[in-house]
Amino acid sequence: MIRRIACRLSLLALILLPAACGGESDGESRRFTREQTHGNTDAILPSPDTSNAGWMVSANGQSIAFGNKGAEPFLTLTCRLRDNPQRLAIVRHVPARPGQQALFPVIGNGAISRFKVDAALVDGKWRWQGAVDATDPQLSVFAGPRTIEATLPGGGTLLVGASRIPAEFVRWCRAGGAMKRAQQVEQAVEALDQ
Repeated sequence: MIRRIACRLSLLALILLPAACGGESDGESRRFTREQTHGNTDAILPSPDTSNAGWMVSANGQSIAFGNKGAEPFLTLTCRLRDNPQRLAIVRHVPARPGQQALFPVIGNGAISRFKVDAALVDGKWRWQGAVDATDPQLSVFAGPRTIEATLPGGGTLLVGASRIPAEFVRWCRAGGAMKRAQQVEQAVEALDQ
């Protein structure tokens, strides 16, 4: 008896399934191109070699870049002092396509942050860029002297060696670009060493 009921329910499900999936068929099959079915066909980039990379401060002091000397940087942080409140822009220098969006996870200094980034023109090239308020707690990922790991889907993993420069830069941006006296800077560095 139970078996008969199960068989009838299975048969009923097979009858109702086509109706639930779109009703009547027009008798034509649809064809899709490879690009339509496989989505993004961009090559996956390998993780860059950062063994000789370091942080460099821009000439105007309003941005820092991580990369190899004389080459396009891997990562740039820019303080937008004219924004109210101040904002910090993050650029991951790997190719992007107009209209694309992604999450850019960054891990380090006891924090895990996920920055929203969009494809943007940076120095005439499409790169990944996002911006957050300078006071955003996600920036704590940069606010320490430890190694940082930043991964962008399709752009590989970027290992950023331990440095005090990003932490000092984030603090400077949060202070509105105000110059600190040398003694205050030395005290902050000593506090980081403890």
